Amino acid sequence: MRKITTNSAPKAIGPYSQGISIGTLAFVSGQTPIDPETGALAPGGMTEQADQACRNVRAVLEAAGSSMERVVKTTCFLHDMADFQTFNAVYERYFVSCPARSCVAVKGLPKDGLCEIEAIALTGEADA
Repeated sequence: MRKITTNSAPKAIGPYSQGISIGTLAFVSGQTPIDPETGALAPGGMTEQADQACRNVRAVLEAAGSSMERVVKTTCFLHDMADFQTFNAVYERYFVSCPARSCVAVKGLPKDGLCEIEAIALTGEADA
């Protein structure tokens, strides 16, 4: 088991890792729309925040030796299901392989973000 760390995604704000790699799988912790350079929530609405969350997932995947194309499952958390279509419009630009997915509304997210995305992806020599 190996911790995945990168400065290109926000540092963990609690007792967890940005991700864990084990065998041929990478498990990416929930990535919120925090800009890793500023530590602040990405300004704007769902479009901007979903874009930042996706970029954060991509950064952790790359640090694990994987990519967005190798994601097999995501779990997405939205502050409000009214943003579902807007979120999907951004999500589909990044997750082009259409991985399995769960998407749920939650009462609140860290720093009052509008979305959070966690992912499981293939790494190394695993079949894509």
